[in-house]
Amino acid sequence: MTRLDHRSAATRAAGLALCALTASATALSGCSTILPSEQDRARDAVKRFAAGMASGRVEAESLTRDSRDRAARETPLILVGLGERRPGVAVVSVEETAGDGATRLDAQVRYTWQIRDGLPPWSYVATVPVVRTDDGWRVRWTPSAVVLGLDARQRVRAMRLAAPRGEVLGAGGQPLVVDRPVLRVGIDRAKVPAAEAASSARRLAAAVGIDPEPYAGRVAAAGPQAFVEALVLRVGQDPEDGDGTDLSTIPGVTTIKETRPLAPTAGFASTIIGRVGPATAEVVQRSQRLQGSQGSQVAVSAGDLVGLDGLQAKRDGELRGRAGYKIERVHENGVTEPLHTVKPEPGRPLRTTLDATAQLAAERALADVEPAAAVVAIQPSTGEMRAVATGPGSKGAPTATLGLYAPGSTFKVATALALLRAGVTPETTTPCTQRATVDGRSFKNYDDYPADRLGDISLRTAFASSCNTSLISLRDKATQQSLADAAVTLGLGTDPALGVPASLGSVPREAVGTEHAASLIGQGKVQTTPLGMATVVASVAAGRVVRPRLVLDAPDPAGDAPRHPLTETEASALRDLMRRTTTEGSGRFLADVPGAPVLSKTGTAEYGSEAPPRTHAWMVAVQGDLAVAVFVEDGAGGAHTAGPVLERFLLDVGAAR
Repeated sequence: MTRLDHRSAATRAAGLALCALTASATALSGCSTILPSEQDRARDAVKRFAAGMASGRVEAESLTRDSRDRAARETPLILVGLGERRPGVAVVSVEETAGDGATRLDAQVRYTWQIRDGLPPWSYVATVPVVRTDDGWRVRWTPSAVVLGLDARQRVRAMRLAAPRGEVLGAGGQPLVVDRPVLRVGIDRAKVPAAEAASSARRLAAAVGIDPEPYAGRVAAAGPQAFVEALVLRVGQDPEDGDGTDLSTIPGVTTIKETRPLAPTAGFASTIIGRVGPATAEVVQRSQRLQGSQGSQVAVSAGDLVGLDGLQAKRDGELRGRAGYKIERVHENGVTEPLHTVKPEPGRPLRTTLDATAQLAAERALADVEPAAAVVAIQPSTGEMRAVATGPGSKGAPTATLGLYAPGSTFKVATALALLRAGVTPETTTPCTQRATVDGRSFKNYDDYPADRLGDISLRTAFASSCNTSLISLRDKATQQSLADAAVTLGLGTDPALGVPASLGSVPREAVGTEHAASLIGQGKVQTTPLGMATVVASVAAGRVVRPRLVLDAPDPAGDAPRHPLTETEASALRDLMRRTTTEGSGRFLADVPGAPVLSKTGTAEYGSEAPPRTHAWMVAVQGDLAVAVFVEDGAGGAHTAGPVLERFLLDVGAAR
């Protein structure tokens, strides 16, 4: 037996008598009856207990013999709801228990649990009893020595409190992306034998149209209680692909109803707004790296909803907000009560310029177009983008903003500006022939060019009817440099700051011979995007260069002014040429569209090595304060293929307003 006090009984008695005498003389209470050396030994026992708790183990030698087994058995059960976390543990004080003689002290021990990085911790002071035993001073374990106020058969757990994700808003504050009901479909490993889990996963993958092997691998690697999501469906939505298997016949398949931040339709501005989903391992790791370098940012945890692409990913830190947490006491009957809560901070809304009416109209107009296709609509007066739609034929590629193609005759808007600056007028007569040859290369008009528009015709008629040979005949009037300058005047050449990857295109500043001739009709090395051509006609409508704008709280997209700004005289002449296309030329089918007069230009661009070559189809238009570009990767021509899409869009938008 180890004796902690080697002093004589007489010495101890003298000390107690002195304490009593002092207390009587001063009318004070609480004088210690335990010698300082014993208090030090008791403190050492508490420190060993605290060190064990901080490292995730029960330090048996610090405990009384009668509490060791219980501590070893119950401590892990009490803390299992906190996962692998370990607390910081510090001894605050060790004091004599009033009225308990010289056999017990009470230690105050502070626990500090870091539940989520970057958030305030859960901290409390627990009372830890320390008693004198035959082995010396030892901690007597109780549940309350682990968690303040905990009773037998109670547990604690940490619960993540998700932050409401910021809404994505459109023009005028319209909610575009808000919480909508969904069904998460997946395999619950707890509901299927381990040997059958991979088989069930493959069957589910085939039923909902996803790649079976990667999904089966994720299910096989998941824990025995895990739910492994296969896909998320809007309530009432069926899988778009799959073999039609009744999901209820597949062992382990479970559906969980919850809400997710979603746009009005599955494809709504998907290449712009992007998607939201559970954080992948790569997202978590990247977040942890950023959190380490930025300090204040709360790292993403597995299972958090994050932006996966588009603006949802680019602005995820603002939209996601900061998840909070709560610590719950769990009673034996399952009833819970909160012990500590850190409230989540809601995400901030993202204000965009997209107009739900225009966006949905654009997507309906593209719904049946099989090749890659796009519609972009810009409000010329503000530069705000009202619709950015990519058709189903693009297979998820951002055709509207990054699809670089030869613009064909829609580029003649810039060509006409270069010619006007060179002294050519809309009345200037030019020869329109079936073919024109430049340095041995033959250029021709589109296949069904009207025969009655051949011969010597004005620039106005050549533009409206889209005579290639007329403009090529004027190639000596407009240098390649002047053509590039005209394009810059109308907004091409500088990539926009939209918050998502985007391009407006480029026009070479140097080209001679056949390359220069091809540039005049929007071919050769001239390339632009549907966004680029919408910017061109928006600039014509506004009478100044337009800088496209998508996010309202982003920095001003205004770039350097063009070296040769657009004059009102030039803009008026270009608007007249485009109006003549609608009233007299290849855009006549738009003349009866209700509403403000429509200005337009069609375009067809050859590409590839086939004979005859395949063609891109374009059409651009302005109606009131709306500038639109339509592109179809494969078509019979601008008027025949892109034109109907444009007409459907304008009629739909007009009817909705």
